[in-house]
Amino acid sequence: MHLIFNALFLGAGLRWGDWKNWKRYHSTILFLWFGDLLYNILCYEYKMWEYNESIMAENLLSNHTVISLLIMFVAYPATILIYLGQFPKETSKSIIWILCWVALYSLIEYINLRYLDLVSHHHGWTIGWSILFNVMLFPMLRLHYKKPMIAMLVSIPIVLFFVIYFNVPIID
Repeated sequence: MHLIFNALFLGAGLRWGDWKNWKRYHSTILFLWFGDLLYNILCYEYKMWEYNESIMAENLLSNHTVISLLIMFVAYPATILIYLGQFPKETSKSIIWILCWVALYSLIEYINLRYLDLVSHHHGWTIGWSILFNVMLFPMLRLHYKKPMIAMLVSIPIVLFFVIYFNVPIID
């Protein structure tokens, strides 16, 4: 099922993504990749959420790491190319745009969690935390696109909050 979701993201990215200006978005794609990579390293043995493949392609998508890499290399670039490439100039429309992306990502996770068993939550993580994370993520992506150093500095206390709040054991 992850293959289908990623194929849909790829198709949407090919259709609506701003491919002619992809270089503008490259560093924000890397920023998103870095954040996901940081999560996967810090939480390797203490996952807050874990991807599973329960419907099809279980042999190909055999574990969280493989699925996470698929999402990183397909869904995330497609998301950035659409999200930033079509970002509205008007403030009210940009707020609606952000909320639509928060809703889309949150709805996909909810469906994957509740109905498809493609993701599981652990150590106190809930769909509510995912929604809150998405509420922070999408403005941060825009901030990184406009002011990358500020976004990186703002990210530090956010990461520290999650590590401390969820007691992520990063030091043994």
